[in-house]
Order: sequence, then C-alpha cells, then structure tokens
Amino acid sequence: MKFEVTGERVVPALMNPDDGMLKEHLARYQFSARFAFGRVLDIACGAGYGLKIIRQQARQPITELVGVDIDKETIDYAIGQYWEEQLDFFEGDILDLSLKDKVGTFDTILCLETIEHVENDQRAIKNLAALLNPRGLAIVSTPFGQGRGKPCCNPFHVHQYLEDEFIEILKPLGKLLMYYQRDVTIEKQKPGIKYYLMVAVCQKIF
Repeated sequence: MKFEVTGERVVPALMNPDDGMLKEHLARYQFSARFAFGRVLDIACGAGYGLKIIRQQARQPITELVGVDIDKETIDYAIGQYWEEQLDFFEGDILDLSLKDKVGTFDTILCLETIEHVENDQRAIKNLAALLNPRGLAIVSTPFGQGRGKPCCNPFHVHQYLEDEFIEILKPLGKLLMYYQRDVTIEKQKPGIKYYLMVAVCQKIF
C-alpha cells in the first residue's frame, strides 16, 4: 500500500528524524505520556505512532490503547505498523455520536492537532466528553490563530483559535490547565516567550 507524508500527516518511518514537524508531534505524545492512564483513546490517531509512545513512556498503568481515525488507509497502515496486544486501531469519526457504542469510554483521550480541522468543533468536543470517564483526562492541542472560523494560511484548517475561544470550546471536558508549545518544549506560560501551540489538559469532574 502506498502511504505518503503530507503537510498534515506525520509518518515517522518515512521522515527524517531531524524534521521539525516530526519532533514537535513526538513532543506532544511524550508530554501526554506524563498524564495518560487506564484505557487510552487517540482520536484522529493518524499513522498510529503516538500510542506506541504512550505505551513505552506512560508513568501510570495503561490497560488498553485504542486509535481511531476517519481515513481507512491510515488505519490500515497503523494496524500493519503498530498493532500489538492491547493496542488496536479502528476507523471512526470524531463527530459520530454512536462512537461510544462502538469503542466504549476512556480514562484518557488524546486529541492532538485535530480540532482545528473540524468545522463542527462544538459537536466534536461534546462527543469527546461523552467518551470520557468521570475523573478522566483529555489532552487537546491546537495552534494559535486569528480567531475561530477566520481564514488562515493553512488550507487544512477550518479554525485557528484565540486562546479564550479555545478555552471556551473545551468547557464540556471539565476543568483545565493550559500549557504552551514552542518547538519541542511544552511548558506553563513564561513571560516574553512566543508560543505557537496551546495544549490543554482537561479533567472531567462530573
């Protein structure tokens, strides 16, 4: 099967290890491994490499890892490249309200560099909330932008949020802590530093 790197698709096996975009994506999964526990969902998992990182670097016990992506070719690649016991991949849509019936609920949900691609972002976040167990964690990342729904230079993105818009749309996922990314560094905000991405760690408290 032919599988290609695109401007939005990261495929580590086909990329230079020094590629900046690859390093940034890997950093988000390494960051997420600090928080992940229990049953883990990677929504819009792409090529599937991220869950391998979670399994290898998680600081808390992991019981199962599930990757879901809307693209069948991508899921087929992930299965062929990364499938192993208790790590599986399924075709599915973040907007599908029956997804909970198909894959169950989770203690940790990763939604990294995804929400900006979804026109109905509010429905997507509400669906993630339905998939998240009480006291569960959702880690959601997105680039800074000029405002929700406003045109941007990336043709793949429907939304690029202002920070207050991003925080507002994540309310169904519970309380949150904000982190910020520059290159491979993800940290609490420091004065005088320009960040390019926001990373929210949300906890469902109801």
